Amino acid sequence: MKHIKVGDLMTDEVVSVLTSTPFKDVAKLLAQHDISGLPVLDDDDRVLGVVSESDLIGRVASDHPPMGEEPGAGRGGAVFPSEVTFTAGEAMSAPAVTVHADETAAGAARLMARRGVERLPVVDDEDRLVGIVTRRDLLWLFLRPDSEIRHRVVADILVDTMGLGADAVTVHVVDGIVTLEGRLERQSQVPVLIRLTSQLDGVVAVAPRLTARIDDSLLTPPHRSALGMSL
Repeated sequence: MKHIKVGDLMTDEVVSVLTSTPFKDVAKLLAQHDISGLPVLDDDDRVLGVVSESDLIGRVASDHPPMGEEPGAGRGGAVFPSEVTFTAGEAMSAPAVTVHADETAAGAARLMARRGVERLPVVDDEDRLVGIVTRRDLLWLFLRPDSEIRHRVVADILVDTMGLGADAVTVHVVDGIVTLEGRLERQSQVPVLIRLTSQLDGVVAVAPRLTARIDDSLLTPPHRSALGMSL
């Protein structure tokens, strides 16, 4: 089956900074482009980390004394600079969580959820930046038209993958919910069809109303002797 890839959804014009980029320049870029984070690169465009608004705020907070303490003095008598001078490399979260353009968009969404990040730099085989994909980009998966989902169930799953006829079952799709209704030849085909349909990009849920002519789940292959003869 064909799946939407990260390369189909990513933005290839990426706002990025170097590790040496000053704090103020990073903050200006975030504000100008209305984004909450960006990749941090080395001189060869390899992704080293990601710097976000929360990274900057956390670093500023750690570099300034709590309210009530004398300005310019921190814990243990440490002196705080009057100007924020740290760089993107000092504030970034590293190593960066990245993906490749040929990975599936669904896999990228699962990676985002598992790692708790809002964006994934897209890199080539040498970890050089080629794009970026965000949670907003991946929402497209759930906006796939119902007519296209139905076509994929019929053409990609029923015909190409399972070798069945296009009219083997009736397929209805409403708001991403796929209803499969009909009678298949074998019972073992039922869970396969349900599983493949649920994995299709854009599918929210599957409502199976399927039966089978033959219950082959109760059939066992004939026992064979050491000589390969059926007994």
